[in-house]
Amino acid sequence: MTDHLKGLTITFLGVLFILPDSLMVRLIETDGMTVAFWKALLTGSVTGLGLLLWRGPKVFRDTFAPGWRVWIYAATSGISGSLFVIAVANTSIANVVFILAATPLVSALLSRVFLGERITRRMAITMAVVPVGIAIIAYGSGETEGASLKGDLIAMGLVCVFSIGLTIARSLRPVSMVPAIAPGMLGAALVLFPFAAPLSVPAGDWIWVALHGGFFIVLSTALLAIGPRYLPSAEVALLLLVESVFAPLLAWVVVGEDPGKWALVGGAIVIGTLAVSNAIALRRGRQVVVRPPLRG
Repeated sequence: MTDHLKGLTITFLGVLFILPDSLMVRLIETDGMTVAFWKALLTGSVTGLGLLLWRGPKVFRDTFAPGWRVWIYAATSGISGSLFVIAVANTSIANVVFILAATPLVSALLSRVFLGERITRRMAITMAVVPVGIAIIAYGSGETEGASLKGDLIAMGLVCVFSIGLTIARSLRPVSMVPAIAPGMLGAALVLFPFAAPLSVPAGDWIWVALHGGFFIVLSTALLAIGPRYLPSAEVALLLLVESVFAPLLAWVVVGEDPGKWALVGGAIVIGTLAVSNAIALRRGRQVVVRPPLRG
């Protein structure tokens, strides 16, 4: 198997495992804070224990050796993982994943400001068009059942937090950030605990809780940390758009959540613009300005 095929396979599997993330939030019949607490606790615990058994304590010492930037990254991983759940609990899945698709653009802007990375004309045009789609999504939230401006704003906050984490990860490119996810998630669980009702989960939903935080998120994080090492960033970004397209469809089929016409129109603008932009970058054989986010 060539490195390129290996990268495609691993990254695609990572996308498949992240795909049910938002649906799991819908299937667990309790409040968003409680779902976020269990997701953070299980993801942090399983990831941390797995790394300790596989690599030993040294892996954490090596990751945190650069100092404060890694701790900020750890915090962003815990915050973003929690905000995703809270956003989905407050608006439609379609709105969240379509808004979240804009993360690479904010990351590119932060990388320009803090790392001095150049923004190409292609990326500048993309940055100008994508906000139009997001504005349409937000406009339609008042008319779509299950959608709300509050949830959309949380999703936009999530994009900002994700982007900060990505910028830090780029500044520490030789260092694997995966071990930093464990303490970040456990820290988020500690913060969420006073606001959650951990035992309010219905008996029949514990299987979804376990699969969500202890299996799907852990595997997707690991696979999406490994796969992109073998692929151009533009190709990875195109693969990650699979979630943005199919997560709302999965929710529509499984729980009957209609994304609404405005989300579909705005989402089509966001996804279509990003797809064309990354396809152009891939054709030119260049890497896009930022790496895709690792979802915590």
